[in-house]
Order: sequence, then C-alpha cells, then structure tokens
Amino acid sequence: MLRYPFMIHALAAGSIVAVIAAVVGWFMVLRRQSFAGHAISLAAFPGAAGAAALGWNVTAGYFVSCFLVAGILGALGPRSQPGTPRESAIVGTVLAFILSCGYLFSALSGTLLSETTHTLFGFIFGISQAELVALAATAAALLVVLGVVGRPLLFASVDATLARARGLPLRLLDLAFLSALAVASAEGSQITGALLVFPLLVLPAAIARDITSRPAISLLLSIGFGLAAVWIGLVIAYATSYPSGFCVTTPVFAGFVVTRLLRRRERGRIARQVVTSP
Repeated sequence: MLRYPFMIHALAAGSIVAVIAAVVGWFMVLRRQSFAGHAISLAAFPGAAGAAALGWNVTAGYFVSCFLVAGILGALGPRSQPGTPRESAIVGTVLAFILSCGYLFSALSGTLLSETTHTLFGFIFGISQAELVALAATAAALLVVLGVVGRPLLFASVDATLARARGLPLRLLDLAFLSALAVASAEGSQITGALLVFPLLVLPAAIARDITSRPAISLLLSIGFGLAAVWIGLVIAYATSYPSGFCVTTPVFAGFVVTRLLRRRERGRIARQVVTSP
C-alpha cells in the first residue's frame, strides 16, 4: 500500500487535515459553535462553484467564501457568550442562503453534477506534492497563531463574563477564532470536501470532551482520534471500493456513539449510588 505515491500523499494530507481540524474543532466544541463551524465549512461549496463559474482559481474561491461567511457570522453574532439561540438563528439563515448560492453557481458553471460532487466529497487520493506542501505550510501557520491566542481564547471560551472583566478583547478573539475556523475549513475542504471536513472538526473533539474535562488531555485525545479516523478510513477505502469520506467518518462516528453510551451508563450508575446511599 505504501509503495504507491498517491497513498503516501493521501495519508500525509489526511493527517495534516486531521490535526488542524482536531485543534480548531476542540475550541469549536468548547465554545458551543458547532453549527457555525458547519456553516463555514459548507461555505467552501458556493466558493468553489462561484470561482468555477467566473473562471477564477478554485482555491481562492474556497478561502474567500469561508472568510466571508466567518466575517458575517462574527459581525452579526452576539457579543456575549457564543453558542446562544440568537447565534443559531443567524447561522441557520446564513447557511440556507449560502447553500442556495452554491446550487446557483454550480448551475451557472455548467458542471452541476461532477463539480458539485468533487466540491462536497473531495478526492483525497488525488493529492499532488505541491498541494501537500501548501497544505503543510498553511497548517503550520495556523497552529502557530492558535498557539499565540490559545490561552486567552480558552479563558474567553470557558467564562466570557470573567474574561471581559479582566479586559480581554472578546470581539477580537471571536473574529480570530472564526478566521481560524475559516482557514481550517477552506484548506481541509480542498482535500476532503466540504462535507467531510466538518465531521473531522466536531467528532474527535466531542469524543475527547466526553472522556475528560482536562483541557490538555482532551486536546491531545482529539488529535489522536482524528488521526486514527483518517488512517483507519484511508486503509479501508484503499482495500475496498467504498468512498473515502464514508470510510473516514464511520470509525470516528462509531467511537462517538460508544463513548456517549458508556458515559450515560456511568452517569446512571453514579445516580443509583447516590439514591441508595444512606
């Protein structure tokens, strides 16, 4: 399997996407902004379709649309704690509009079926060496930025009221995080497709949060689960005829279900002990 360059490129690209998606997704789950992440990741669809319709560079379309949606959500979103019902309503409205734009741009470009399928589901086994280098450089820059703003962003995500009282620039941190989410979505969508990048954003982080509430351990677990999902999924996709997106998403979804069931069982056991204790 590893004697084929396309498989090596796919594993390397998938690993890079898994790491940046796990790190950004960990903050996304912590801030209760999964719906916003879903909208920003799907913004890659109208961006790529619009760029194809206008004859522009498709990569630029990914980034422009993801940053545009992130900016809209940052400008219209509430200035208090993220993840509120008001923010969900704004995200839902923006999401409905960008999906309709994606369908329109796909129809105008004349590649309604083939281009839409590639944009939504990607083709991870077609990664070139140049794309891999660009992906690694972008991921490294993103991780450096998150390393700089990570501590204040964590503080603001856990307790926005106290962070505001301490003088932290909450609006600036919100925009910085949404921008990081846009970069992760745009870069990952080129490799895995707009639909696959979102499961890599939310599922590893959700599993890690169910296992432990310790930030450092939870973040490392999120990265580990993301990498495991990509490696297992790509091996299955190589050995079978199933799409890579399905093969990558299924293991991590199964892990989420098992973890959630075990957590519910443990909570029930603790509750029974509390009730029966003298």
